[in-house]
Amino acid sequence: MTERKVRTMPIPIIADLAVARATVLRRSPLDEDAATTVAVAAIIAEVRSGGDAALRACSERFDGVAPATLETPRERWRAAAEALPADLREALSLTVIELRRFHERQTRNSWIDFSVEGARGQLVVPLQRVGVYVPGGAAPLPSSLIHAAVPARAAGVSEIVVCSPPQRDTGEPASVVLAAAWIAGVDRVFAVGGAQAIAALAYGTESVPRVDKIVGPGNRYVIQAKRLVFGTVGIESLPGPTETLVIADGRADPRYVAADLLAQAEHVEASAILLTDAPELARAVQAEVGRQLEALPAANARAAAEAVSRRGGIVITPDLDTAFELANAYGPEHLCLLLADPWAHVGKVRNAGGVFLGEQSFEVLGDYCAGPSHIMPTEGTARYASPVNVDDFRKVISLIGVNQTALARIGPAARRIAEAESLFAHAAAVQARLEDHV
Repeated sequence: MTERKVRTMPIPIIADLAVARATVLRRSPLDEDAATTVAVAAIIAEVRSGGDAALRACSERFDGVAPATLETPRERWRAAAEALPADLREALSLTVIELRRFHERQTRNSWIDFSVEGARGQLVVPLQRVGVYVPGGAAPLPSSLIHAAVPARAAGVSEIVVCSPPQRDTGEPASVVLAAAWIAGVDRVFAVGGAQAIAALAYGTESVPRVDKIVGPGNRYVIQAKRLVFGTVGIESLPGPTETLVIADGRADPRYVAADLLAQAEHVEASAILLTDAPELARAVQAEVGRQLEALPAANARAAAEAVSRRGGIVITPDLDTAFELANAYGPEHLCLLLADPWAHVGKVRNAGGVFLGEQSFEVLGDYCAGPSHIMPTEGTARYASPVNVDDFRKVISLIGVNQTALARIGPAARRIAEAESLFAHAAAVQARLEDHV
């Protein structure tokens, strides 16, 4: 795409709310990609039956390299970390520290309630082994490793296993991913990518251990693989393209608004939307987006220009209350409040993966080192889902230790409900105890 094409595809301004709801604020149902499903199912079956040999064959077929050793030894992680530029190593270390500080605050402890009727409670137990998928194509994402691994470790997970695609020149995951693995303190790293990595983590091979849960983003093959193995293992979500929705008033700086929209728009198939009650800001942001696009490298400009023109928009609302109503209906991954007093509006938020309050608390900080995990619900799933957090890596086991006093009080009710459900063996089990303690 030439510079001229970038300039002639501006982010649209929409003043008609009905049009806005039908276009930029409307999510179409995800297309059933039958071809992807068939291809991924075949890969999963291949890995289940062929183990390590199948993983090598898939890597050669899809990544152009067959790693001699699937597992990358720890000394390679350390060497990668030591070879990083000092400022990048410090930045990754700071990110680990900030995420650890944030997630260690998220405590949820076991509890037992003792009474005259016995005891009841819950055991809160960490998962034993978690798999983290880290994309490693044109733009490896060390931050995604950290944003999955640190909450898992804070939850008490015993073993964290990372899978990331092998690079053609080394046969190992990208060096920056290996460095992040060392800095974040994971346990094992495998040079395996794509749907085959998800299959290996779900079912296990001679080298790759089976895990309890798989987390992390990926392309459509990775996401479809997570969908197909769900039930065999847990998954945190089926993350789609990233999305940002900004609510701004007339006091917002159009440079910041445009920068925040483009920061997400440069991802493939991203969505970037502005809701504002200030028409003058809308026009200023539209112009600023065009100016900032011209300053981006060509590849980033192409991706961002397509996103803002085809999957983005500036919607003029009659007031901020309407903007929040539209935002809640959309349920964005990232909700950025570039408002004079953003805290005054937090109570209006119902659906969002993360809320970013004010011009100095912008979304890019959340991508890296603000504290919460950047793995957040997309595609409107924020109406029921949460960002990755400590609870994703823990499970609850119920404890029931009631005595005869409780049995006398609740046993007859249990027996009567069992009879209503025609489960007479259930009722008999209750009755036997009641008769023995008359």
